[in-house]
Amino acid sequence: MNKLFIIKIGGNILDDPAQLKSFLHDFAAIREPKILVHGGGKIATELGNKLGIESKYVNGRRITDEQTIDLVTMVYGGLVNRKLVASLQQHHCNAFGITGADGNMLKASKRPVKDIDYGYVGDITADSVNTSLLYFLLKQNTVPVFAPLTYANGIMLNTNADTIASVLATALSKHFDIRLIYCFEKKGVLMNVNDANSVIRHLTQKKYTELLTQGILTDGILPKLESAYAALGTGVKEILIGEAADLLKNIGQETEGTLLTLT
Repeated sequence: MNKLFIIKIGGNILDDPAQLKSFLHDFAAIREPKILVHGGGKIATELGNKLGIESKYVNGRRITDEQTIDLVTMVYGGLVNRKLVASLQQHHCNAFGITGADGNMLKASKRPVKDIDYGYVGDITADSVNTSLLYFLLKQNTVPVFAPLTYANGIMLNTNADTIASVLATALSKHFDIRLIYCFEKKGVLMNVNDANSVIRHLTQKKYTELLTQGILTDGILPKLESAYAALGTGVKEILIGEAADLLKNIGQETEGTLLTLT
């Protein structure tokens, strides 16, 4: 099968113009089929503060009330996504901006209220993906750029970008040999958050569970790891978490960062 790279970038890269410029240059240089999934939480938080909209989080996940879903739809699906697409076009990368509502690409279900009411948040599975349309776009040499937004029953829903990347990888694993790469500002998953060089080079599911129980893994990395192991359990073979600056290394054989496996 053909190789497909699904690459996710987070808010810290988006907030740093120099890092973002370098990342987009490297991303555009990848010749194989590729998908970009972006976050943007910090930008939404900053704009929300200016508008008097307080940001609330539980376990690293945003609580999305009525005001907040309007805010993140504007920021994620508008400001952030459009700027990324425009920048990639400048690099001769034919990018195509997408939310879950576009082309019925990611149809979600609104998260039910249990112990926590997350508000307008969408849950998705591999069955949520319009695989045929996405496969068609990739075969047309376009590069889908996903904002972290889905929809259900005519309303937009905030959906974790790490989860979207994981679900896309699972859904497309029947058609492509996929490497899912989470790019952020650190060198990988850290044993000690205060030591940038304490990278865990290989993290099995057993070790992940142990570190989670011990409280060593912090809130910011938890959604990435949760999504990554969900994908590994459903057909995705290669997942890397690493620094955005190492992107071109991490599409090759000699990789940096943290390699995630089931065993």
